[in-house]
Formats: sequence, structure tokens, C-alpha cells
Amino acid sequence: MAVKTLEDLLAEGVSGRRVLVRSDLNVPLDGSVITDDGRVRAALPTIKRLADAGAKVVVAAHLGRPKGESDEKYSLRPVAGRLGELLGADVQLAGDVVGAQAKALTSEQAGGSVVLLENVRFDPRETSKSDAERAELAAELAQFADAFVSDGFGVVHRKQASVYDVARVLPAYAGGLVLAELDVLSKLTGEPARPYVVVLGGSKVSDKLAVIEALLPKVDTLLIGGGMAFTFLAARGHDVGKSLLEKDFIDTARKLLDEHSDRIVVPEDVVVAEAFSADAATDTVSADAIPAGWMGLDIGPRTVEAFAGKIAGAKTVFWNGPAGVFELAPFAAGTRGVAQAIADSAAFSVVGGGDSAAAVRVLGLPEEKFSHISTGGGASLEYLEGKELPGVAVLEEEA
Repeated sequence: MAVKTLEDLLAEGVSGRRVLVRSDLNVPLDGSVITDDGRVRAALPTIKRLADAGAKVVVAAHLGRPKGESDEKYSLRPVAGRLGELLGADVQLAGDVVGAQAKALTSEQAGGSVVLLENVRFDPRETSKSDAERAELAAELAQFADAFVSDGFGVVHRKQASVYDVARVLPAYAGGLVLAELDVLSKLTGEPARPYVVVLGGSKVSDKLAVIEALLPKVDTLLIGGGMAFTFLAARGHDVGKSLLEKDFIDTARKLLDEHSDRIVVPEDVVVAEAFSADAATDTVSADAIPAGWMGLDIGPRTVEAFAGKIAGAKTVFWNGPAGVFELAPFAAGTRGVAQAIADSAAFSVVGGGDSAAAVRVLGLPEEKFSHISTGGGASLEYLEGKELPGVAVLEEEA
């Protein structure tokens, strides 16, 4: 991949220069409290290296989906505080994206300081389908900087103003996080060490269908968990009660099972409940014996054991999507068991961002036990599907 990198920019010299960094700081919040700061910590090295080299660092990022207007619920204020704690320096938050406060703070910056612009998605032009509108915002962002560093891997699959268009206005460089993510994922699409085991969970088959179809010819074993498993169980002819089910995809799941029966493994047993609640009555039943009116919310212990056996013999493991509703204690054992099996294995292991990465931290598993924990769920999947990532492609264009 021919792109200019952070190392190239640092070699050119950044002391006193203004550098705009697109980071992925889209962290989960409980009110104004960050519940998982993994993405802030992942963004830190690039920001710190630039600041330590004397650059005037301006960070653009988003949080949630505020629909193009200012909304305090989606303010980056808690992120600015946490980023400052990790940097050991004050991070000033502009109260707008490209308005008067942003202009004032960036114009007064000293070398080595960091300014965080307010949620870039507060400006509707960020996600506009209009090339002209996005280009307009990109031009305004470019006024704050002499160079652009793309370091938000979680958004490089988006053709958005602060990801794609600004790289066409400023000299553009790939940040360390983006390069590391691409390096790891390329190992999964090249010649991975075998056996190659993929664990897919999450709620919907429709969300993962493209990556399933792209990976099946390449993997040795595909383990299916999460809500999406019930569509596969229905394709096997099982009654799934009130479990999450995508009826329109049953035929597709049946076709995949017929064509790849030697590779696809679905749950043998499931944890069921009378309601979607941590206080509901629960039971563990065979996958073909889900009671009418009950819903499956986790894989069962026999399935965890079967999945762990496949993982233990693997040389490469990719995991995306929880095995159950891990946020509720009665339904966390499946995800914990799968994650623990991956952590205990000797395989080159990649956790594919999103809820899987959150689960590792929420369940208190040691992050160093995994070879790589991605910051970009959607971006990781689209890369593995073979799709072009606009935020990466534009860096190659400008190299």
C-alpha cells in the first residue's frame, strides 16, 4: 500500500506546524461517563507523538449519531477530559466544529498543544451525500491545518468530509493506528496460518452476510453465535420460539449450511429466558428444544465447549460479535467462554472491534492475551469483505 505515513510527516518536521488529526473517539457513554475508553487510548499514540514533536494538534472526531445538529448528549466534552488525563496535558474543547470558538482556539495554539473540535457530526455537511457540501466543510476544516493525519480506522469505510474530502485538500498521511489495523487485517486476507477459525456473533445475519460469504472460501471453521444463530437454527428446521429471527434470510442460511456443512458450526444448546431481562426466568436447553414463547439470549455450555475445542486447535482466529447478550449477567457466560478460549489459545488472534472489543474490556479479560483488538468493527468487516475503504483509498490517491 503506497501512502505517506506519520513517520514521513515527522521526518519533514512538524514543530510549530498545524496538524489536523481525524481520530475515532466514538466511545460508549453512560450519561457523561465513559464506560470504555479503549478508542481514546488507541488514538493517543499518534496525537502524543505529534504534540511531543511540537505540532499544533487539532483533533476532529465524532460521537454517536446526532443527526447534523448540536446535541449536548453527544458532546465530546467527556472525551476531551479523558484525553487530557491520558496525555497529561490540558486538551481544550472547541464549542463548535468550524465556528468562532474553533477558529479562536486554533489561532491561539502553541506548539505541542492539543485542541479537540466539537463533534464533527454536529455539522450536517460531514455525512452529506452531496460531494459539494462535504467539500465545503473539508475546506473549512483545512483552514486549521497545514497537514492532515488520518488515524480514525473506525471511520475509514465512510466517505465523509473529515475522513475523505479533507485528505483531498491537505497533504495527507496515514496515522500509526490506521497502518497497524491494515497490517493486521491484511494477514487475515493473505495467507493466514491454518487452521483458520472465524467466530461471528451479533444480532443479525443480514449485517454479516457479506463477510460470511467472503470468508467461507478462506476459513477452515466458521463458528456462529449471537442472535444471528437463530436464523441458522431455523434453517435447520428448529423452532426458535421468540428468539431474534430474520425470516427473510432463512433460505440464505439454509443454502450456506447445505454448501458449507463441513465448515459452519451452529450452537448445540442455548440459554433461554421468558423475557429480555436480567431478572427473567432462564433455562439451558438443546438448540432443537427451545420452548414456545421463550427466547434464546446466549449460547449454552456445550456450545462453549465445542467452540473452545475448535479455537484451541487454531493457528489464526478472527472474532467479531458477542455470543449472547453479554451486558446482562445471566447471558454473559457464552461470550466470556469464547473470549477466554481465544485468550488462552496460541493462535494469532484478532478481535474485530465494536461490541467484541467492548466485551473483552467489560468482562475484565486481559487485553494483552489477544494479538490485536481492532477499533473498527464496520471497517474491519468491510475490509475482510474485500470492499474499498474510501478513507484509505484517498490516501493512496494522494501519495
